[in-house]
This record gives sequence, C-alpha cells and structure tokens, in this order.
Amino acid sequence: METIGFVGSGNMAEALIKGIITAKVYAPENVFVADIRQERLDFLQQEYSVQAVDENAALAAKVDILVLSVKPQNMTEALESIKDALKKETLVISIAAGIKTGNIAAVLGDVAIVRVMPNTPALIGEGASALFANDRAKPMLEKAISIFSAVGKAVVVDNEDLIDAVTAVSGSGPAYYFLLTEEMIKAAGQLGLPDEVAKALVLQTAKGAALLAVEADKKGESPAQLRRKVTSPGGTTEAALKVFAANNFSQLITDALTSARDRSRQLSS
Repeated sequence: METIGFVGSGNMAEALIKGIITAKVYAPENVFVADIRQERLDFLQQEYSVQAVDENAALAAKVDILVLSVKPQNMTEALESIKDALKKETLVISIAAGIKTGNIAAVLGDVAIVRVMPNTPALIGEGASALFANDRAKPMLEKAISIFSAVGKAVVVDNEDLIDAVTAVSGSGPAYYFLLTEEMIKAAGQLGLPDEVAKALVLQTAKGAALLAVEADKKGESPAQLRRKVTSPGGTTEAALKVFAANNFSQLITDALTSARDRSRQLSS
C-alpha cells in the first residue's frame, strides 16, 4: 500500500490527516507524522491512529508521498534534514506559503514537487486548494488532487506565478468574509439588535448566502444574478447597495486583492 508522511503536525496537517483517513484515501497505518513536539505526535496517534516517527529523515525514507507542512521560516531546516534520506521517486508536496518549487528543488534535487495553497476551511472539510506541479510531478498530480479533495475543492494552475493570485483570493480570502461578518454584527448592534440576535442573524445569513451561491452555480446562475434577484427597484437592498457603490466597493475589493497578491510576490522572492 502507498504511504504518506507529514513533516510538521500543525492545524493544516491535522486537517489533511483527518480528511484522507475519513475519505479512506489512506488507511491510518499508512500515514506517518514527524514533529519536534512530542505532545502533538501523541495526540495525532491517539486521535487518528497514525504512525509517529522520531526524525524527519526516518520519515522521508519510509514514505511514497511526503507533505512538507512546516512554517515557511522552518522550511530550510526541514529540507536539509531530509535531503539525504528522500527517495528519488517520492512525490513531495509543500503547503508552505511563499516557498517556490525551485527553492525546494535547489535543496532536494530533481524530484517531483507539487506546491499547494490551501485555506483554513479545510479544517472543516470545506477548503479551497490550488495546486501547481513541476514537470517531474505532473504524472503524479492526481495523487495530490485526491489528498486535497478530501478536505474540500482542489483546482490546478499551470503557472506557478498564479499561486500569488490564489493566495490573495482564497488563501487570505476567509479573512475578508470574517471581516464582513464582524462588521455586519457590529452594525446590527448599532441598529438596536441585541448582540446574540445580531450574531445569529448575520452568521446564518452568511452561511445561507454561501450555500445558495454554490447551489445556484450548479444551475449556471451567477452571484450577480442572485444579487439582482434580491434587489427590488427602490427597495431596501438597493438602498444599501447604492452606498457600497458610492464608496467604490468594487475598486476597494480589487485594490485589496492586488495588495495581497503583491505582498505574496514579495514574500516568494
């Protein structure tokens, strides 16, 4: 049976471990984890019945697919620890923001590498992940897609530079929705609604609108069409949308995502 290993055991690694085991992509006995924090290894062993490994090099020598789930600032150390133990046919998957496949290959050599930008809704199985494969990894890309499909939706980009745009859109995207939700709850309170009522209404509206948009998309109906359906001429929704338009809401969104994309480029370089 094919084996998979995780160097690093943070929240995203745990989300992937939970997802691939729940979806039966991998059996627990074929999932290996290495981390400097023994308490995390003990937890993951107990919670998911995965196999803990003491050293990164020992893990690299065991597995067919190796997921680098360390923080970007710890990537160099992690790569150095596995470079002499990694099998040449191993598929390496990196979820570290800002680390290019070329940087990884510079240490590990000519190996198959898939770079992935996931996002935090993967923690509840509703993530959005974009994958880029170097030439060596393209024949193995379906394996990587199956892993990230276990925690949400996975798409492929054919240009690594687009990962910076992905970072701006979906990588950072949940924070934009959280901000809108936060501010709507505050505004609802200023309109006189009790805090608990405001929170309940805003959270359910956010959930319902997102689910409705997903279902409508299956029928070929766009968010713009949904918006127009809700917006009666001269009505309350139109009054609110006119305020957004007067304050250049569309350009604000474009500017914000462009800024996030540019910062991602700076970090990648």
